[in-house]
This record gives sequence, C-alpha cells and structure tokens, in this order.
Amino acid sequence: MKYAAWFVTAVSLFAQAPTAEQSISLRRQAGAVISPDGRFVAYGVRKANWEDNSFETEIWIADSATGKRYRLTGGKKSSEDPVWAPDSSRLAFASDREGKRQLYLIAPTGGEAVQLLSHETTINRFEWSPDGKWIYFTASDAEPKTMKDRKEKYGDYQLVSGDYTRTHLWRVPVPAMDDLAPGKAKAERLTEGDALSVQAFAVSPDGSRIAFSGQQVPDLSAEPSDLYVLSVGDKMLKKVVEQRGPDSNPVWSPDGTRIAFSTANGEEYYYYKNNRIATVSPEGGKPSLIPLKFDENANLLKWTPDGLYFTGFEKTYAHLFRANPETGAVERVTPDRSLLYDFTLTKDRQWISFAGSFDGSLPEVWVSRLKPFEPRKLTNFADQLKDFKIASREVIEWKSTDGTPIEGVLVKPRDFDPSKKYPLLVVIHGGPTGIDMPQFQPDAYYPIERFVAKGALVLRPNYRGSAGYGEKFRSLNVRNLGVGDAWDVLSGVDHLIAKGYVDKERVGAMGWSQGGYISAYLTTTTARFKAISVGAGISNWMTYYVNTDIHPFTRQYLKATPWDDPEIYRKTSPMSFIKGAKTPTLIQHGEFDRRVPIPNAYELLQGLVDVGVPAKMYVYKGFGHGITKPRELRAVADHNYEWFAEYIWNEKPAAK
Repeated sequence: MKYAAWFVTAVSLFAQAPTAEQSISLRRQAGAVISPDGRFVAYGVRKANWEDNSFETEIWIADSATGKRYRLTGGKKSSEDPVWAPDSSRLAFASDREGKRQLYLIAPTGGEAVQLLSHETTINRFEWSPDGKWIYFTASDAEPKTMKDRKEKYGDYQLVSGDYTRTHLWRVPVPAMDDLAPGKAKAERLTEGDALSVQAFAVSPDGSRIAFSGQQVPDLSAEPSDLYVLSVGDKMLKKVVEQRGPDSNPVWSPDGTRIAFSTANGEEYYYYKNNRIATVSPEGGKPSLIPLKFDENANLLKWTPDGLYFTGFEKTYAHLFRANPETGAVERVTPDRSLLYDFTLTKDRQWISFAGSFDGSLPEVWVSRLKPFEPRKLTNFADQLKDFKIASREVIEWKSTDGTPIEGVLVKPRDFDPSKKYPLLVVIHGGPTGIDMPQFQPDAYYPIERFVAKGALVLRPNYRGSAGYGEKFRSLNVRNLGVGDAWDVLSGVDHLIAKGYVDKERVGAMGWSQGGYISAYLTTTTARFKAISVGAGISNWMTYYVNTDIHPFTRQYLKATPWDDPEIYRKTSPMSFIKGAKTPTLIQHGEFDRRVPIPNAYELLQGLVDVGVPAKMYVYKGFGHGITKPRELRAVADHNYEWFAEYIWNEKPAAK
C-alpha cells in the first residue's frame, strides 16, 4: 500500500477549525502572469465581500527579484485577468467597475487605471498584438433591432435552439498612456454574422493572422468547434480544420508556419478520452498528429524554440511539461509531487511564474528559473491558516470490487489515533473527470475541516472516470455510470473499515454535480450510509437528458439515447431503485441549474417521500449549477454540517 503524506502549515495547539464564514473569507490567489522581461509578476487576490454578497478580485504586483508586493488596483468591483504588454510597460486588465466587463490599462508601478474603450457589450478574452499597438478581444453581439422589435410586439420569449447570441472578434488600437482619452478608443470588428461564434484565439508571431476555434452556434449540444485563420489586413477568413469532435485552443509555432491545437481527431466518442495534439498549416491541409507520449489530457500553453509547453495531471499532482513537437517525447519540467498551475514564461524563456503548492497548503504565487528549477515564493496566503487547526491529508490506494486500483485523499485529524474508531464521511468530486488532490481547500459546499475537527475522517475518492490516471481509467465508467462509481466508493469505505479505525455504523456520503449523482445512486442502492447529501445531482438519466444544456454528455457516456437503449438508462438511474431507498437524504440544488436541471432534485425528493425515507430539500434562489456568492455558500455548508451532525453525531438541529 502506498501512502504519500502531505501536511499543511503547522498550527497552534489550541487552535480550532475555521467556520464556514472564515473559510469563505480566506483570501485566495486568482491567476498569475510574469512580465515578458521577468521583472514583475502580476497576480489576482480574490476575497469575499459579505456586505455586497459577492467575490471580488484585485490585481497585485510582486517584484520578481526582491519579493516586494503591492496592490495595483482597488475598489469594490473586481479587476482581473491581467495581460502584459509585449514591452512590459503596462498591463491590460478587465473590470466591471462601470457595470459591465471592460478593458483598462495601468502601469505596473501604479497610478490610475484608464479605461481603454466603452464597448457595447461585455468583453471576454483579450490579447495584445506582438508589436503592442493593438489589443484583440472577443465580445458577444448586442441585441439586434429585430429582437427589440419582436419584444415590443410579442413580449419576451425564446425560440429553443434558435435564439442565439454569438461572440465575435474585435481589435482596438492602444495609444500611448499620455494620449489615451478614457473610454474613447474605437474598436474594429473583425468577424461578422451568424455563421460562427468565436471561442479561444491566438495572434500569430508577426501579428498578421489570428487562429481561433469557432462554433456555428454557441450551444454545448451543437456540433463542436472547428479551427479558423483570419487574415487581419483584409479580414479574409479560412476554415483550416473541419472534422468530427472539437478542435480548439490554437497555439502558433515560433516562426508562424504551423498551428498546434487540441483535437478529438475525428472520433465520435471523445468526452472521456485523451485529447490529441495536432498541427496544421495556417493555409489549411491535413492536420498532423503529434505522437505525444503522455497518457492524459495535455493543456497547451506555448510553443517555443525549446518545444511545446503544456500542463497536465499525473495522478493526484499537477505539472508543467515540455514536448518535442516532432517526436512527441515529453519531459516533465516541475518536480515530483507538485500541485502547480497558471504557468507563464518570460520572453527569453529563462524564467517562469506559476501558482500552487509543494506541501498541500493554500496555493501561493511563485517565480523560478526554468533551468534549474528553483522556485521562490512571492506570496504568503498560507499565513492565514496559522491560527487554525488544519487537518492532515494523505493519498491512499485500495482495490475496487472489480480489482481496479483506486486512489483517494484521506483527511485526518492531526492527533489521529489508529486505535480509535472514527465516523467516516465520503466527499465525492464532480466531473466525472474531476480530481481530488492532497491539498487544503477552504471549506465551501462541504465543511471538511469542521467535520474532521468534530472527530471524523473524510475520504475523497478519485473514482473511475477521474482525471490524472489515463484514458483507460477515464473510460471505465462508460455504460457503467453509477454502478462502477459505487463500487469504488464502497470499496474505499470497506478498506478503511478493515484498517480498524472507522465506525461502520457512522458513515455518510455527499457530493455535487457528478458527485451528487453518485450520492443519489448510493442513497437508492445501498443501506450502508447513515446519511447522504445530494448536491445538484442526477436522479434519472432520461430526465437529465431531455432537460440539460449538454445532451452529448449522456450520449457519449451511455453510448445511446433513451429511445435507443432504455435499459442502460434504467440500470444507471437512481430512481430505478427508489423503492429500496432507506438512507436519510439532504438535497441541494440551484434554482436555475441548466447543466443538471432541478427536475432531477424534485423527482428524487418525491420518490424518497413516497417510500417513507427522511428527506429535506433546499433550493438556492437565483443560482445555476454552482453557488457563487458568499452568503449562499455559507448556507450550503451549514446545511450540510447540520444534516450530518444530526445523523452521524445524533445532534438535534437548531431551531430557525
């Protein structure tokens, strides 16, 4: 049995676990980018604004050499996504301080930020031209006059799969700061019409062309994206890759003669498979697959003369890699057991900045030479934990019912005593291609730190289908959803019981999204748990299929529609087994969830009520699939804490 123990910052002997409010209030890193000359690192700091019930981000600067830090932007509204000018003289960033997300410029040494333009709609992605004279950006179209006229005549309605708002590509000139009239720069539109909607884009090294992925209609259930190249001078547009499955995330070669991109390579079933990396000429032609020696999804970052940089998972760790674009040979840049992301390189490729941790603590911002890799910490977010008693985390491994090796993160009290018996709570991640890592994360949906402080162990299983373990592992729940996932959870519980330190009469489970689905499956198929919480979970695959905004997900994983194979939908749906349900179940759902629509929650609730199982359901008003505001996050966490306190610790819920 392999155990890789990781521990967060030491705490005082008498410290307590953070409350839900304290966890949500922790300041957190939100993106980091090094200046092209390597002098500065700009990074975001996210914090909770309880008064306005929002999360807000400000941009900070760290001096790479001295480590000196200072806040660059201020105010109640967020400033985020800093992007350096090619000469490192200034930053562009996005802010909604004027009501909608717009572009601003600021010098890295401080001063007032200046709004670059007043665009009619919200600005999405943006990137500087190589000469620093332009900023390219995407933005959604404004409401057309025909739509305004329709509303005036008929009121407000939506034609399903017909009324789309498309996103297009623009560019705006960037004058010198002294010549900049706030908000007065005029943007030039580069793409038009209803034939496509622009997604990710990249400007060529000479600034003459833009490669981008685009969809005919902006709909997750529609045909996925293809690859296009736009000539900036004459606005001539050419589709260079068109094949089944998504082709996305273009990255230019250093000499501008090739474009690397992520592709499904024409496969029909690709949701659970590794993406492939291919290259194509900007003139078009047959793409060439890179024989990448990497059994996971490769997230393209940058193509340099040194090779093709990408990020990816290795089991429960996250790394930076470099690939030879000709041979596909892969070299890992970062050391063993790293949990790192948000990598950027300097222009000379000598230095990098990134975020993450090496010891499982709160993520920090770092800078390092690329060779040798010698990271230096620039922030101190983990200092916020010094007055709290934080649990320890370690990676454990067990065999599932069918013999498949499964890993998970076990969260334990720091004074853990293997001779005692502890309650066990299982927290199941979403995805299914999510992943749990041995890293402290502030409590949000599930109050893990408070559960552990109360005397529980917490298991976070990386069940079949999770990222980090290769394509074959991610394919193991195809046409086996719920069933195989339950094997992995239950075998993990059995493994810990066999160790002798789990009280088998006090075991609970919970999860959100796909984790909520697995929790719902467990609540109707086994009586092993004292209590379960289902967050934004699927209860019936047919109900899900006809209501969701991402119909291909079900067709990919079950390899059928409900009309083609009703049996596979039946055997993987929690509602098929509702008459066997016995476990008290809490249900939590966002009111306007489109990914897992709320009929799933009502169906499970009514089924549980009809068979006499204790059940309670909370609907969080105004939210979609995720809960994104501090007060409601506190409610979600407290509702879960109260539910398991009642059924695992026999505590009566407080009157409200």
